[in-house]
Amino acid sequence: MPFAMTQKSTVTIYHNPRCSKSRQALKLLVDHGANPTVIEYLKQPLNEQVLRDLIKKLGISAIDLVRKNEALYKELGLAQRRSDTKATIMAMAQYPILIERPIVVKGAKARIGRPPEAVLEIL
Repeated sequence: MPFAMTQKSTVTIYHNPRCSKSRQALKLLVDHGANPTVIEYLKQPLNEQVLRDLIKKLGISAIDLVRKNEALYKELGLAQRRSDTKATIMAMAQYPILIERPIVVKGAKARIGRPPEAVLEIL
């Protein structure tokens, strides 16, 4: 099913160009007519408020935005503090490598691109 983008549609992708899933999601967006704003969050770290907004748009808990296979996840003891939203968000703001990727936002909706095709749900 084709996805039509309007001129007023604003799509943002929080992107890591070294990640194959992130590159695939970006390609899917472009292939479906989106002209996304690309934010390389490792170069432009996200502050706590942006992270809170993303979590709200995604409809998940803060810990669900964390890459649990990253060594820092274990080193920082985030598994033991799963319910500590503030500590989790602070850790992601300080160490953006912890943030799951890619994240695509359009308006009040957001999706994590795992699998990459999931981002098409909000176009």
